[in-house]
Amino acid sequence: MKTDISQPLHIRYVKGVGPKRALAFERLGITSIRDLLYLFPRRYEDRSQFSPIAKLVLNSHVSVRGEVLAVKLKPLRRMPILEVTVGDDSGMIHAVWFNQPYLKNQFAAGQQIILFGKVEWYKDRMQITSPEYEIIEGDEAAIHAGRITPVYPLTEGLFQRSLRTTMKDILDAQLDRVISEYLPESFRTENHLMPLRDAIREMHFPNSFEEQERARQRLVYDEFLLFEITLLQKMKRLRTKYRASVLPEGERWGLAFEKSLPYRLTQSQSTALKELSRDLRDEVPMNRLLQGDVGSGKTAVAAFALLLAVKNDKQAAMLVPTEILAEQHARTVQELLAPFQARVELLTSATPSAKRERMVAELKQGKIQVLIGTHAILQEDICFKNLALVVIDEQHKFGVHQRCRLLNQNPRPHQLVMTATPIPRTLALTIYGDLAISTMRELPAGRQPIKTYWIDRKKQKEILEHIRQKARNQEQAYFIFPLIEETEKSDMLAATREYDNLRKTVFRDLKMGLIHGRMEKPERDRIMRQFRQGDLHVLVATSVIEVGVDNPNATMMVIENAERFGLSQLHQMRGRIGRGSKPAECFLFGEPATDEGKKRLRILTKTQDGFQIADEDLKLRGPGDFLGTRQSGEPLFRLAHPILDEGILLEAREKADMLVRQGRLEEDAQWAALKDFLEQHPIHY
Repeated sequence: MKTDISQPLHIRYVKGVGPKRALAFERLGITSIRDLLYLFPRRYEDRSQFSPIAKLVLNSHVSVRGEVLAVKLKPLRRMPILEVTVGDDSGMIHAVWFNQPYLKNQFAAGQQIILFGKVEWYKDRMQITSPEYEIIEGDEAAIHAGRITPVYPLTEGLFQRSLRTTMKDILDAQLDRVISEYLPESFRTENHLMPLRDAIREMHFPNSFEEQERARQRLVYDEFLLFEITLLQKMKRLRTKYRASVLPEGERWGLAFEKSLPYRLTQSQSTALKELSRDLRDEVPMNRLLQGDVGSGKTAVAAFALLLAVKNDKQAAMLVPTEILAEQHARTVQELLAPFQARVELLTSATPSAKRERMVAELKQGKIQVLIGTHAILQEDICFKNLALVVIDEQHKFGVHQRCRLLNQNPRPHQLVMTATPIPRTLALTIYGDLAISTMRELPAGRQPIKTYWIDRKKQKEILEHIRQKARNQEQAYFIFPLIEETEKSDMLAATREYDNLRKTVFRDLKMGLIHGRMEKPERDRIMRQFRQGDLHVLVATSVIEVGVDNPNATMMVIENAERFGLSQLHQMRGRIGRGSKPAECFLFGEPATDEGKKRLRILTKTQDGFQIADEDLKLRGPGDFLGTRQSGEPLFRLAHPILDEGILLEAREKADMLVRQGRLEEDAQWAALKDFLEQHPIHY
């Protein structure tokens, strides 16, 4: 049975919505009835147990059912007060609303009513201020009280009470028309999955918390299944539709590459080289993620892939998000490939026009073998003679269309994506589910651990003197301030003030630099180069991105207001020190107001394992920051959590793999409804 998508009514034509509330719904990404049905509550309140009035406990939230005994409006000029007296067999309580005289017409003596709110004591009597209420007529089921009540995410112009009423009306009148089941009954039974319509109804107005959890599990399974099918179909298309240049002899050049290095590769690096060799000798385009902790040696692995392209008479490109990082990668790759006479060039927006013009011509002729650069290499006039490999560093900083600019060629280039944000396996299946994954956990030999301290302000003077002494012995330090868009100016001023203060007091005999987002880019780059070259002892910065470079001599870092950063952000920043052979120290100054904030800083002092930190970060703040949003702007998942729902994710991926690999969606009639649903509601990834 095909899913019915004939929904002529825009949300504004739904009873009780109208143009004004429709605009509010659109701010939540809701334009259709189906969208609204998938706007699930953010939490629930158990209002199902009625408390006798005589046994109510002060300062507790309660549900009370009784009879309206009296309705009284005190027409005070500044703030009229409406008072409704409600009684049951055990006693009386007063419900009070301020400045809402229009509510008087809602109530009349003799009505049966349910109240929900906080019990207070006022002038020798119990009352509930501004309670949720519901007037009960006959056997009518309650919506707002007397049940497990949904609490929805809101935006300006939407209110809980009217939203619940609208949702209940739509569930009763539209659910069967708008929502059709797309999973086979035998499959649902085998996997203990609730029917889809029942699951949606239970998510909004659950009969019990047990049923709500069953409903959630069905919908989480659906989110994972639909998503994984989409990813696996994309992989299948890539394998069958496109052909890439074959880059053989990986084993031979891998050995030569290892011998040319002044250090030994880690086991993880050696494994990654073998995986790349295997992928690149195939005409199926490589689509691989190289993920590893900060400083795990990903650039060396990427350099080997670039070398393999060169030694097969092809070209390679490396796309990097920032100019400073591009310069760093270019220097590193040039050094690593120098023994093989590979020509490596750098292209950024700062490249002089005459040089750029020459590079454009030489790229077309194939004379430049490896091009490393920023968005500048995505310009229309940048054309390669025979591009066979594209390496993308931190691909989430580039749009889909930007990445495709390099990949949409014939033959299709192999793709290697690098990320320094360690990702737990189940989350990687979600974010990078269409990529093969190489994971690097070890750090190169000789790296010293970074000792991390969460410091009390009382010890600040002592820490600053400690840093001064080490800086006088030619070590370098970062001072990092959080940069939050809304407070960019105040953060800049804070960093400037701290810079001036340190320069005039404790660090007056040291050379210091300051960078912030409001500086002109050439000036920021100049100061960064000075720091990297060792001309500055201390760098004060407001922006994390600006310090994303290698500086083996940087051994100290102070992070101010550390509670304003996420756990993974803090780990990434900390990874900018300790990249040489000297011991490193990171000092966190922060005064978190929440237990979660305190736990974040505590975790950082106990471990340097980026994968463990990523796991803890996900548990603390959920996957939203990792997953971002789809191209449509909607969240990737409404309910599913790749870590907490790991079991469901793995089951769904296994089923998706079977359906795609065996072609069941196209050939098996019982899966036709799911195929139709995916065609009608494609997932943009």
